[in-house]
Amino acid sequence: MPTQGGTATAQVQETQLQAIAALAFNYYQQGRLKEAETLFRGLAVMNPKAYYSYAGVGAVALARKPPNLTEAYENLSKAAELNPSDPSVQTNLGEVLLRQAKFKDAAGHFKKALDLDPQKKDPGANRAQAIISGLTAVAKEVERIKSSKAAA
Repeated sequence: MPTQGGTATAQVQETQLQAIAALAFNYYQQGRLKEAETLFRGLAVMNPKAYYSYAGVGAVALARKPPNLTEAYENLSKAAELNPSDPSVQTNLGEVLLRQAKFKDAAGHFKKALDLDPQKKDPGANRAQAIISGLTAVAKEVERIKSSKAAA
């Protein structure tokens, strides 16, 4: 059984890890992908059970030009294994699979992201909805074009 001092130390360490994760996320948002990746990878070494470190590495791999879909999938899958209830992770996994033309698998992750956020407040779930809406519009336009060509 940990002592109170041990518990306090663990809380301080977790707070420090979360601060590093916040900095890494800020770097990611600023497009400073190399710095973000370095911090997220360091977090994974310091705490291999911190899903957000794998989610971060996966998001960085997805954001690269060109994206590294294999690395994104591996890290996002690990993040989803550690925390299956994060809509952003599910959406990012869906996007990776969509880019790999694995449409059925992608749809499953988009649906899970939406199911995890019935109040429609999570940005990740909202992004999943936007992707689905965009794909639906494209599919309707393709059908319209096919119909107009068939009628001509």
